[in-house]
Amino acid sequence: MLIYPAIDLIDGKCVRLAQGSFDAVTHYDDKPADRLAAFVRDGARQVHIVDLDGARSGAPVQHQLIGNLATSAGVIVQAAGGVRTEAHVASLLDSGVSRVVIGSLAVLDKDRVLQWLEKYGGEKFTISLDVKIQDDEPIIATHGWEKSSGEILWDTLSLYAAAGLQHLLVTDVARDGMLSGPNLELMTSIIRRFPNVSLQASGGVGTLEDIVSLKEAGATAAIVGKAIYEGRFTLPEAINAGA
Repeated sequence: MLIYPAIDLIDGKCVRLAQGSFDAVTHYDDKPADRLAAFVRDGARQVHIVDLDGARSGAPVQHQLIGNLATSAGVIVQAAGGVRTEAHVASLLDSGVSRVVIGSLAVLDKDRVLQWLEKYGGEKFTISLDVKIQDDEPIIATHGWEKSSGEILWDTLSLYAAAGLQHLLVTDVARDGMLSGPNLELMTSIIRRFPNVSLQASGGVGTLEDIVSLKEAGATAAIVGKAIYEGRFTLPEAINAGA
């Protein structure tokens, strides 16, 4: 199982949010390039970078910075936040980003995203769906986790799986940044229902045992952020646990 260390950006600095709230921001690094270089030295093969300003505003804010990071990294970078048009997609891919993460738009304008999948190929995208459990149903949140779409995860996933989706990232917002353990029930359900889609599990990883549990559940990758930033374990330890 791959480990994607996460770099979340606000105003050009590395941060983490708790439960997706922009009112609960912890600042970690002023120089994301140094953090990325450290991840690469520690063995990262792929890195997940998020323009949180873009996710909140619905338009790219830090895509130039992300492109610069991707060019310097020497590893696969997937980038998220504020992607709304084909020009945004093309700009990120041209800048050196290997895979564009589509979040809210994958719910709000499915036809447009399906067209991109057909034009560029499934390998160039990760569909990222943020989930809040409501009445035991996984409901998709949008706009940087701040709004509920009212859509059940399974319905949206069925549409994209039929269209050739390859990479899926699912975050349980209630667990994100809380270090309380991943939602294994949700992740296992996704893997069982959509076995041909590579799942990147996100939200709640706080121990090496959490990584082992996700691996045993069948996740292809885990997004890990706060646990590394706060020294719960090192990236090499996480990579070893997922191997």
